[in-house]
Amino acid sequence: MAFLSTMNIVASGLTAQQTRLDIVAENITNSTTTRTENGGGSYRRKMVVFESETGRDGFRMAMAKAAYGMAPNRGYDTIGGVKVTQIAEDPSPLRLVYDPTHPDANEDGYVEMPNVDTVKEITDAMAATQAYSANVTAMNTLKTVITQGLEIGR
Repeated sequence: MAFLSTMNIVASGLTAQQTRLDIVAENITNSTTTRTENGGGSYRRKMVVFESETGRDGFRMAMAKAAYGMAPNRGYDTIGGVKVTQIAEDPSPLRLVYDPTHPDANEDGYVEMPNVDTVKEITDAMAATQAYSANVTAMNTLKTVITQGLEIGR
C-alpha cells in the first residue's frame, strides 16, 4: 500500500501550499492596515515556515525494532511529506510615510505602514501556485499509475 503513503505525501504538499497562499492573501489584504485588532500598531507581514518529514526511522530505531522482534520496519513507519511548523512575522522594519492628516500619524506627521511589499507577495503567490500545480500533477500521475495497475489485474 505504498501508493497510499505517496498520496499522503502529495496531500501534505497541497495543504502546505494552500496555507502559503492563504497567508499571501492575508498580507495583501492588510497592506494598508495601520491598526491591528490587539492595538499593536501596524500590521506585520507574515511568512510560512515549512519543515520536511522524512518518513524514515533512523538506523538506530530500525536496529532496536529488529533486536526486540517488533514488526518489520522497512524504514517507513511514519509518512513523509511537508508540514507547516510556524507562521512567523517578518522582522523587517515598517515603512514610514509622511501623511500628517492620517489619524495614526505621529507628532512629526509620519505613519508607520505595514512592511508588506506587493511585488514580493505576488512573487510568493506565483511560487506557491507553481508548487501546488506540481503536487496536482503528481497526484494525477499517481492516479493514472493506480488505474493502470488495476487494469493489469483484470
